[in-house]
Amino acid sequence: MASASYISFPRVEGRASRQAHADLPEGTFERELGKEGFFGPATMMYHTHPPTGWTKWEGPLRPRAFDLTNLADFGATVWQAPVILHNASVKMRLWQLAGSMDHLVRNGDGDELVFVHRGAGHLFCDYGHMEIGKGDYIVLPRSTMWRLEASEPLSLLLFECTNGTIKTPERGMVGRHALYDEAILDTPKIDEAFLHQQGETETKVHIRRRGEISTVTYPFNPLDAVGWHGDLCPVRLNVKDIRPLASHRYHLPPSAHTTWVGNRFVICTFTPRPFETDPAALKVPFFHNNDDFDEVIFYHDGDFFSRDNIHPGMVTWHPCGFTHGPHPKALGRMYEQPKTMTEEYAVMLDTRDALEMGEGAEASEFKPYAESWKTSEKVVAPRARMPEAAE
Repeated sequence: MASASYISFPRVEGRASRQAHADLPEGTFERELGKEGFFGPATMMYHTHPPTGWTKWEGPLRPRAFDLTNLADFGATVWQAPVILHNASVKMRLWQLAGSMDHLVRNGDGDELVFVHRGAGHLFCDYGHMEIGKGDYIVLPRSTMWRLEASEPLSLLLFECTNGTIKTPERGMVGRHALYDEAILDTPKIDEAFLHQQGETETKVHIRRRGEISTVTYPFNPLDAVGWHGDLCPVRLNVKDIRPLASHRYHLPPSAHTTWVGNRFVICTFTPRPFETDPAALKVPFFHNNDDFDEVIFYHDGDFFSRDNIHPGMVTWHPCGFTHGPHPKALGRMYEQPKTMTEEYAVMLDTRDALEMGEGAEASEFKPYAESWKTSEKVVAPRARMPEAAE
């Protein structure tokens, strides 16, 4: 079969900017239509009304929000954690733990990515011991045995990379040390705490494979390693160690903040960064179509400048098939922000395949979310304030 490539013939029609996300024609709102997230061919469309200025929404496709702080039942084991969203490649779950796990777990279905939303504690696994705390990502390779002890009640967001591997993103021309230097990644240690927990105590291991749980009982603690060497092991990265890419003249797309890459999905992290300083550059997320990906954002901490009435512990889900962008109140700050930097921490899941709601989403949905873009009056695009010419 002959090789194929996307049709590429950039054109300009009518009143349009020659530079995406900057120098918008006066009185317009920009919308990006693209393929493959933000990596394929794209067109910038310029509208006289906000592309999310709907007055009514009917049917199953809609933007959705979930308040996970309303969940109360998390189960006695991580395998009972309520599923929020899922497809064949990824499962997103939320689990809480106030004490210590009395058993080990092992996921035979894929790598596990754990994000610590709240709390602190200790991770014990095949490879050793590691302290964990708020804002930590922990990558657990498939079939790693592990358990947790909470020193402060833990609230954990979990992503299963089903039949796949969690990897780091390609950094391209910005170099391998962009976003974070891999030297910052921490690994488990065979330290005094790890050796102290070893012994002849009967230990159960709850193994999940193909969605079913099997329990294996040992007459001793199988976390009994005395050493290891190699390049496969759990790693820890805290969000405060991420150094986000920034551009003072161009609003970077979410893909610039990719932290982990899974099987047909990516995990991005939004951390505090300077706002764009070029007067003509957009300073809020631009409107864009979900043409190839479902987009999910978990709000971890801080001030979420592009959303109204969102607090930590909430999730928004924008399925593929409609335009989304900043809330109406945020549009008034398209070109001028009251602060010099963002103050948000958020975790974004982008999936190539459609997601389904789990029991955790069903129990915590904030159903009026699709109506939250409504305004009682016409929204007029603000003008970029250009610097005054020097005398």
